[in-house]
Amino acid sequence: MNKEKVTYHHFSTDPLEGINTDDSTKGAKEVLRWAYDHYGSDIVYACSFGAEGVVLVDLIAKTKPDAEVVFLDTGLHFQETYQLIEKVKQRYPRLQIKMKKPSLTVEEQGEKHGSALWKRDPDQCCYIRKIKPLEEVLSGVGAWVSGLRREQSPSRSKTNYINKDERFKSIKVCPLIHWTWDDVWQYIRLNSLEYNELHDQNYPSVGCIPCTTQSTGEGRSGRWTGFNKTECGLHTSGND
Repeated sequence: MNKEKVTYHHFSTDPLEGINTDDSTKGAKEVLRWAYDHYGSDIVYACSFGAEGVVLVDLIAKTKPDAEVVFLDTGLHFQETYQLIEKVKQRYPRLQIKMKKPSLTVEEQGEKHGSALWKRDPDQCCYIRKIKPLEEVLSGVGAWVSGLRREQSPSRSKTNYINKDERFKSIKVCPLIHWTWDDVWQYIRLNSLEYNELHDQNYPSVGCIPCTTQSTGEGRSGRWTGFNKTECGLHTSGND
């Protein structure tokens, strides 16, 4: 397998295209081994601690037990999400789980942009509370790991294992692209993983409280109801 370090400026094609996907993780283990072999400590996992998130945390802990994991703590998350993070910290004590906060508190954002910005301009709110903080995290590393799956939404359907990330001028590694929603939950059950209790209350995707609603669907359903919006902006080019 190609050992040359893939960087944003030298990226041309997915170096892992065509790897074996017949194993129990549909290639995810091999992708993570490649990623941590190539980048070492120069890679971070930006984890939302959703269903895909706890799967990737487990796979990463088995690949690089002291890997860096970052949670974008917007200050607007459900208590159940914070409780899950504490459980994950206890289960994987060697992982470096860091809480990254925006430069503005929710109160300061209200004073500067008006209260409940998420109701009027959710894109701007996501930019302040998620995109800018992740820009700060990724400014010092060469690559990041994401839990994107192709079946989640049309905008994610062409995601590769290794992607040139135009938004953050970085390399984005996506080990779960071939996983289905059923695959995710089968792994959770087989490995007795802790997960967000809200998933049992018809929340397939869990984000910030104001922009997350119950849904009987899968994947990204229940996010930004009432808006023509399915992404917070972390996984768009910045020109969309």
